[in-house]
Amino acid sequence: MKFFSDNAAAVHPRVWEAMHAADTPDSGYDGDAWSRALDDAFSDLFGTECTALWVATGTAANCLALAAMVPPHGGVVCHREAHIEMDEGGAPGFYTHGAKLMLAEGEGAKLSPDAIRAVIDPIRDDVHQVQPHAISITQATEYGRVYTPSQVAEIGSLAQGRALGLHMDGARFANAVAHLGCHPAELTAQAGVDVLSFGCVKNGGMNAEALVFFDSELADVVRYRRKRAGHLQSKGRYLAAQVLAMIEGDLWLENARAANAAAQEIASACGSRVFHPVEANEIFMVLSPAEQASLRQQGFDFYDWTAPAGTPGAARLVAAWNSDPAHVAALSRAIAAL
Repeated sequence: MKFFSDNAAAVHPRVWEAMHAADTPDSGYDGDAWSRALDDAFSDLFGTECTALWVATGTAANCLALAAMVPPHGGVVCHREAHIEMDEGGAPGFYTHGAKLMLAEGEGAKLSPDAIRAVIDPIRDDVHQVQPHAISITQATEYGRVYTPSQVAEIGSLAQGRALGLHMDGARFANAVAHLGCHPAELTAQAGVDVLSFGCVKNGGMNAEALVFFDSELADVVRYRRKRAGHLQSKGRYLAAQVLAMIEGDLWLENARAANAAAQEIASACGSRVFHPVEANEIFMVLSPAEQASLRQQGFDFYDWTAPAGTPGAARLVAAWNSDPAHVAALSRAIAAL
């Protein structure tokens, strides 16, 4: 009964069906009918004209987006625990050819305008210091926290006022939208986001993510960078088909709602053990080493986590779109019985 990560979840049957339907001769690279359909599909989804490009991984999506906005001598403001800082093996520096990640603080891995200003205001405007060129936020955050539309808009306003690009790492964007019940444009185009890494793999996809550009000039840059980085796949229609299957009929929201609901059921059994509000599909809870061992002996898999100060241990549990209701119920009972 695995609650390690939604990265390991199964591929949704409708995604498999879409890939099979794309298993027919067509133009290579991104000249096929499926790839050409992405712009209109995402423009309809967000209610505004945008450009969408497929890539194979979230790391590539994030780093290609940043490389389009940030020169090698520039900087990206992000949270100290952002995925691009903690979990991408230096890929941002590799793709940007040396740009610096400028680390900010914030509870629950969320940035605020004040936290961003605390990083960028002391920087002198001269060639001796790295100048910020972009801000990157994660939705939902690395601790499962969700930015509201007004919170994103505040950061977007700051970015525009300082002539900074704004990137959103949306690996769990669907979970955030499902939690808030808002229109996706309220969290992106209407809030000043320039480019969104739209997550699919965590949400029922196989090996496809999407870069959604609300600034078409950035998309033109990334087309070349994607090729140079080795991410322009010759049979790109299979990636495009996955992305289209995810957004057509709102499968992306259906899957995210299922994952969020499973997480809420588990969280309800955790009570005061939870040390971050459960706003998406991740649960961070206090567990002593003995309690961790007890749950594992009962067949539950999860990651150990850094414990809050004054507690004996902690764990991260992640629900997925296909989390078995019987497994969710069993885990909830086991936690409640500790």
